[in-house]
Amino acid sequence: MAVFETKEKMQMVLGGLFEKLLSDPVFGQKFAKAGITIKFNITEPNAALWVTPGDGTRGKVFWDLSGDKATVEMSLSGDTCHKFWLKQISMPIALAKGLIKAKGPMPKILKLLPMLDPAYQAYPEWARQNGLPVD
Repeated sequence: MAVFETKEKMQMVLGGLFEKLLSDPVFGQKFAKAGITIKFNITEPNAALWVTPGDGTRGKVFWDLSGDKATVEMSLSGDTCHKFWLKQISMPIALAKGLIKAKGPMPKILKLLPMLDPAYQAYPEWARQNGLPVD
């Protein structure tokens, strides 16, 4: 059974994680100033999570946004996404195995990686609080 039983659960957990991070004055402003729009194309369940620079002062989260263009696009399953944020699978291994497919300019992707640290730090407890397995 998939870790996210429903699209709504996935939206609550992943969307909530990014909402929480983007509301942090330091992270939210840093992300917005980077000017990067990330689109996570997630399957099982199917949805597209967008993390955007928002108004330039704080990033914003959207689901299934249409008409916008992402700077970086990552395609992965809900289970792979969960394992990725738990650091149970690394980006290089996931890319090599085809578990994650990434599109976008490499310099922007590299600029993004250090900014993801707060998400890595927050996700295990956030997942636990939302009833997901973290072991």
